[in-house]
Order: sequence, then structure tokens, then C-alpha cells
Amino acid sequence: MSRKASSGPPPTPPAREPEQRRGGGLIGLLLVAAVVVTVVLIGGPALWTSPAPELTYTELLSKVDTNQVAAVTIGSDGAVTGTYRNGSAFASQLPTALGDPQLTTKLREKNVAVTGAKSSGGSSVLTTLLGYLPFLLILGLLWWAGRRAQRTLAGGAGGLGGIGGFGRSKAKIIEAQRPTTRFSDVAGYEGVKQEIAEVVDFLRDPSRYAAVGAKGPRGVLMVGPPGTGKTLLARAVAGEASVPFLSITGSAFVEMFVGVGASRVRDLFSEARDRAPSIIFIDEIDAVGSRRGLGGTGGHEEREQTLNQLLAEMDGFDQSTGTVVLAATNRPETLDPALLRPGRFDRQVTVPLPNQAERAAILAVHINGKRLDPDVDLTVVARGTPGFSGADLANLVNEAAINTVRGNRTVLTAADLAAARDRVLLGRRDASNALLPEERRSVAVHEAGHALVAALCEHADPVEKVTILPAGMALGATEQLPEVERRLYPESYLSDLLAVRLGGRAAELVVLGEASTGAADDLAGATAVATKMVTEFGLSPALGPIGYSRGGAPTVADDRGELYGRPYSEQTQRVVDQEIARLVREAEVRAVALLEQHRSALDRLAARLKDEETLDGAAVRAVLDAAPAAAEIAAGTRDAAAR
Repeated sequence: MSRKASSGPPPTPPAREPEQRRGGGLIGLLLVAAVVVTVVLIGGPALWTSPAPELTYTELLSKVDTNQVAAVTIGSDGAVTGTYRNGSAFASQLPTALGDPQLTTKLREKNVAVTGAKSSGGSSVLTTLLGYLPFLLILGLLWWAGRRAQRTLAGGAGGLGGIGGFGRSKAKIIEAQRPTTRFSDVAGYEGVKQEIAEVVDFLRDPSRYAAVGAKGPRGVLMVGPPGTGKTLLARAVAGEASVPFLSITGSAFVEMFVGVGASRVRDLFSEARDRAPSIIFIDEIDAVGSRRGLGGTGGHEEREQTLNQLLAEMDGFDQSTGTVVLAATNRPETLDPALLRPGRFDRQVTVPLPNQAERAAILAVHINGKRLDPDVDLTVVARGTPGFSGADLANLVNEAAINTVRGNRTVLTAADLAAARDRVLLGRRDASNALLPEERRSVAVHEAGHALVAALCEHADPVEKVTILPAGMALGATEQLPEVERRLYPESYLSDLLAVRLGGRAAELVVLGEASTGAADDLAGATAVATKMVTEFGLSPALGPIGYSRGGAPTVADDRGELYGRPYSEQTQRVVDQEIARLVREAEVRAVALLEQHRSALDRLAARLKDEETLDGAAVRAVLDAAPAAAEIAAGTRDAAAR
């Protein structure tokens, strides 16, 4: 899903009340005062007092002998401070351990004034209090801020909203005239837009619903994989309804301070009521709305308090105000059941991955504004991107544009889009990742096996491209494009899928006589498909029509918070393992038989891949069609030689 790029003036932040400004200013003033007092008491004396020059005891005796000293003050610890006859000061230290009487005699002879001083160890009470004053100021500030936060949390969204304003919501508020996104900017998803249009109708004219006693939806939960455009749909609803749009993420509610999340919920809904009719959009609501009682510390845990406040606010809605809550998540199974009950989130809107027609429309939106080669068919590009979300398609077009710039061109071609698709699916192609000659032949045989089995299986998707150029972690790739958008997969399709997955390993066994580590990813994928066939789809004769959708999964929690593990016994697990191994083994035997039957085509295709490195689906079919004729010519040559 995507839209055309649009921009508007930045949202205007909500005005703060005078009390909030005064409270915030008082906190700042107290903090500045505490810092200033601390600096003055600790570093003040050093700032305005220059230290006197320090003399050794020998230098002190010399100064006294030359009659330069006017007065000295001697402390009980031997510290000496004094002044010269020119008025300058000095300091020294007596070697009290020596007990030298020379200084006393010299001071008397030179008429130096001598004064005694007490030790500084017995400081006054005032000095002690001044030393602790900065810490007392900080403790007092913290106590005042804590009391202020308690009054704020008890009184709702008013006041300061917690320490430093933490209790205020962090919602981005877009006023009624600001949203420019409309449903026309959202490509595809006509069914989803039709379902969510009722919210728009209710916000535009709630009196229509009140006239017949109907109530509009209180909450709409949009569920879908990442990148499908849930946030874009919410903005389109706000744009169509022309109402204020308050957007916030679920993680923005939770802070390290207990009670702050609940305060932010109250503040958010208070803002919405003041601007009613309005829309509250909570993105990734599973961050705050997951089930209670799992992995927490009880009812006093911050996330649970925030969720409880959210439930209470949604219960307290006045339907006449026209406030609707939209939420988005890609993990609906983790949400608390109390959040999903009617009266809170009345309906769920599923936003699935786009189908082929919708992908073509999304590509057209992203291509808009770029120069596109006339030969590019967006329908073909859409057919080659099954499972892509709107965000994936936007990335695909951007990668194609980057590839165009890299080639010093300004027009996007089909080759650019194909290279971008390979870049997204396989990773960056590294030209320096050269293969050894024997590895190159092994990869060519492996990929030829995949392509040939796919061409020979009736229900397999047709081959689009085969390459042995390394990209990302893959040494080669065989790309298949589905002819139609499938919703159901018959057993015949899954059996052919297993055979194609094991075609590379089978080709190595047929041509090289041994398997290699190159089939590791194929084996993992085939095992995953076989596991679903046995445990979920009921396609195993040994187990019958029984589905174990959670079989083999790690221990998880059910709706009541209780833990459970594998839903079947060890004996059943043994049967499951045997059936998975049987399906994979049968697929390998089938692939080997097909390749042995068409050995000449396999050799010709592997040789062409080794020489040309990349082949399209038409080349694979041409090799397969030419193989019987080549076999007949070879047989005729052998018969002629025998005669």
C-alpha cells in the first residue's frame, strides 16, 4: 500500500497552561540555585584566594637570618604562615619530628612577631552545615518534585503532569485543516476502505446514528503484516473526516517512573475530548496492550497500570462527543482480551498483503514522477512480487532507481526492476565472489535440476529465470513466477513443490554421483512444507484428517495465560517424523526419476548455464523441447554405426 507524497505545515503544539509554565520554571530555578550554591561552597575559596608561596624549612631559616620576616603564625600541627617586611605572605611547614629549637632562637634575635593558632580539625558547626547544604538542597528538591508528581497523578491530566512534564502524552496533534491524505491516495484495498468508511461517516455526522439509536464504533483495530499501510489508512480517515488527529505509539506511554504511563493515557484522552470530534491513533498497540499476568510483577507493574487506565478511558467515552480510537498491530494474538471486547474495540479490520492487481496499482503510485521505459509492464512486475507489502514495493522501486543511477541513465527499464527484485530477495551480487571451476559446474548442475523438474511437473509454477551468479548467501537461484494468485494449494501442487525443492540435490546425484552442501536450504524448505502437510493440512494417510497446528512449537501461553506444549504424544511424534521423512524421500525419488528420464536435457541445460550464467524461462523450455530430437538423432547415429 502506498500514497502520493504530500507535505504540509508542521503541527502546532498544544498550548500549556500557566500553572504548567510556572511549575516548570520553578523547578528550573531551584535546579540552577542548587548548582550555583554547590559550586560556590566547594570551589569558591579557591576562586577568590590565591595560594601563598610555599617555603621549605631551610628557606624559612634563611629568610629569618636575613631579617626579611616580619611575623609568623605557627599551628599546633607545625603549619607556618607569615608575612615579609614588604607585606607579602608565605607559608611553610616545621619538621616537628626533629624538634629543632633553632627557629625559636632566631625569631627572638630578629624580633619577629610569633603567634600560635589552633588546629583546623575542630571546625565549627556552621562550617559543617555549609558543607552539607548542597546535598540538603538536592534532597529537598527531589522531595518537593515527588510530592508534586503524586498530586498530579491523583488529580488527572492537569498540573505539571509528573516530574519534568513526563506525565504529559507525547502524541503528535494534527489539526483538522492539516491532514492532506485521502482514500484516493491509498492504492488498492477497496474492501478495507469501504469497511473503515463508516468511521468517517460517523465523525462527519454522528446525529444520523443518534436518530435511529445506533452508536458509532468506539474503537477500530487494524490488523495486518508490517508495511501494509495501517498508519496510512488511519491518516486517510483523519483526512476524509476533517477532524483533529492525535497520533502516538504504544511504547511512548511507558516510562521508568511508575504511574507516568497512566497519566499520559489520561492526558491523551483529555486532549481528544477537548478537540472532539477527533481521532486517536495508537500505533503498535501491542507494546502497551499485551495480556496481563504474563512476565510482569503483578498489578503494580507499570505496563499493566497503563493498560488498565486505557481500558477505563475507553469505557468512559461519551458517544455524543464523536471521539474514535484507531489502533494498529501486527500481533493481535498478544492483545489482552479485555481490550478486544465490544464497547472498546468494536471491530477488527484486516489489512492483508496486497494481491496482484493491488500490487500493480501500488507500483503505479511509486513510479509516478519517475521516467519509465515504455516496455515495462507493471502487471508482470506485480506478478513477480507475490508476498510483497506496500513498503516492500516502495523499496523495490527505489532500488530500481538506484540501479538506474548506477548505470548513468535516467529511465527505469524492466532490467532495473528485475535487478532490484533480485537485490531485495537474494541480496547484493558480489562480482568478487568467484567460484572454483568444479564449484561452478556443481552449481550449474544444481540449478539446472531445479529448473528442469519445475518445467516437467504439471502443477509447478513456471520458471522465469535461472542463474548461477552468486548473490547474498545464494550461489545460484531458480526463480518461478505463479501464473495466478493462489489462495488454496491442492495436494498435487504441494507434491510438485517438494519435487522442485529437491530437484537440485537430485541433479547432483544423477550427474555428479554425490550430493553436496548446496542443498541445505532446499532441504530445510522441503522439510518445512512436508511438516505442514502432515501436521496442519491432514495430508498424511498414517495420521488421517487431524490438524496439529501447534505441533512441535515451543511452549506458549493460551488466552487464559496457561502454558502448554506439544498437543500430542511421543508415539504420535514418531509417526509425524516418519511421515515427514517419507514425503521428502518420495519427492527426491520422483525428482531423480524425472532427471534420469531427461538426462540429455539436463546436460544441455547445465552446459548452457555454465557458459551463459543466466537463462530465462523460454530458454529452459527450448532446451527441454529440443532434447527428444537430439536423443533421436543420437540414436539414429548409433544405429547407422552398428550397421
